[in-house]
Amino acid sequence: MSKDCTIQDVFNRFYPVYAAKHMVPEAHRKAAWHIMNCKTGALGVNISVCEECGCISVHNNSCRDRCCPMCQQFAKEKWVDARREDVLDAPYFHVVFTVPEELNPVIYSNQKLLYAALYHAASGTLNELAADRKHLGAQIGFICILHSWGSAMNYHPHIHTIVLGGGLDPKGHWKDNGRNFFLPISAMSKMFRGKYLEELKTLWSTGRLEFNGTAEKYRNRYEFQELLNTCYAKEWVPYCKKPFRNAESVIKYLGKYTHRIAISNGRIKGMTDATVTFSVKDYKNRGQWKDLTLPGEEFIRRFLMHVPPKRFVRIRHYGLLSSRNKSSSIPACRNILGCKKYISRLKNLDAPAIIRLLYNQDICRCASCGGKMIPLPHDYDYVVPARIPKLQC
Repeated sequence: MSKDCTIQDVFNRFYPVYAAKHMVPEAHRKAAWHIMNCKTGALGVNISVCEECGCISVHNNSCRDRCCPMCQQFAKEKWVDARREDVLDAPYFHVVFTVPEELNPVIYSNQKLLYAALYHAASGTLNELAADRKHLGAQIGFICILHSWGSAMNYHPHIHTIVLGGGLDPKGHWKDNGRNFFLPISAMSKMFRGKYLEELKTLWSTGRLEFNGTAEKYRNRYEFQELLNTCYAKEWVPYCKKPFRNAESVIKYLGKYTHRIAISNGRIKGMTDATVTFSVKDYKNRGQWKDLTLPGEEFIRRFLMHVPPKRFVRIRHYGLLSSRNKSSSIPACRNILGCKKYISRLKNLDAPAIIRLLYNQDICRCASCGGKMIPLPHDYDYVVPARIPKLQC
């Protein structure tokens, strides 16, 4: 078994066989091609030469695909750093909204519509209950992030929500419930269930849903009604974690969820000619890690299930944190609470400056002599000589 392997290695080994046997959607083909060719030179290169010693540096371009495990770190750092200016020194809560597994076949057949319905139901539930004077009577702010996977890359669509633990009432006063979450879980459960299933029924009655694979039986109105009855009978219990300690912990926590993909390279334990072994959390055993071995083609199938629809926005901001409101609402909240403003470290910096700040690496300096690296034009036809004369900027 090869133990030093990555997701790119797994795709190079098993995806061609998988694609030959299955009808692969365009979005999945594109993601697979990006993963297999990321940082290999197939997507182009950037060439620099030292003006002092003539040393050549060749950097293979990355694919920047949001499903690629090698392209998330830089984007995550920039996004999380930008959120520093929106964070308040106030309680924040992590709320997870999920749906019964009986709905999974229908959701997978209608990802764009029913993922959007998840956002509508979760945001509507939080906004409506928070505005009710029985609970808080204020406008709140929160960020929703869609995940479609479980630890074993099984299909498990759910919404992670980072909720500001307070808000502004109609008179512009700050209201919160201290370190306790301000909404009752039972009321959230019932309202979220009602809103999601109501939108699902509307989509079905207007003929906008598709039914493929194991969902095909729900074309029949009686089968679909039976599905609804089963879902209405279940408790849809949202999960709420303890509040974060401070604003800095919120900033760090966001990075764990915003740009995460179904599986990272660090969880790949090994690969044979036929199988892939990776680590998963065993939630039946207190979340202990264990190894799971799958056939290579099954690994590819599970990974591709979580490629989001084209141009689908996974990270969405609401209420006080929405793009429309935050320029006025965040300073108002900050003034009321008397908390400091966190300044973005990376704002207006170019890529070399960001890399220098985050990773203490200066890609504009020659690794051999410390001279200045000069980028060569993309159409420059070169042969590596023993030494290149000093170039002028």
